Amino acid sequence: MKKTIRVANVGDIDTIFEIRTRVRENHLSREQLADIGVTPEAIREVIANAPCIWVAEVDGTPVGFSMADLQDACVFAAFVLPDYEGLGLGRLLMAKAEAFLFEQHSTIWLETAEASRANGFYRALGWQPVKNLPEGDIRFEKSIPTLRSS
Repeated sequence: MKKTIRVANVGDIDTIFEIRTRVRENHLSREQLADIGVTPEAIREVIANAPCIWVAEVDGTPVGFSMADLQDACVFAAFVLPDYEGLGLGRLLMAKAEAFLFEQHSTIWLETAEASRANGFYRALGWQPVKNLPEGDIRFEKSIPTLRSS
């Protein structure tokens, strides 16, 4: 099984929506995504402006993606198809998004449902909860590790 992470291109837009609408947790339909401004046109614009979406593939088949908002210092999305969970793809996708954001920000953030499995996943990756939000969500932050002098 060959696992790869690559930068998304406009040819991935339909696949990104297919993955996003097939996840178990935090499921949203295409209509719900459009209601919050996540449309194929919006994703096309994001891809054109910066390499900020990454696609995870297993044996050449796209099975996950992550997306970061550089201006806002936010990991906007990280999703893996249910049949491919537990293979380390989420960690690889998060590593790409984090490294990208840390190029210009010392502290980055994301939000997720407090009752989700993602909550534990982000904690395991070193994210720190900083604020409980309305409707059961939680905000996490992560800062660039500082080197300590001896």
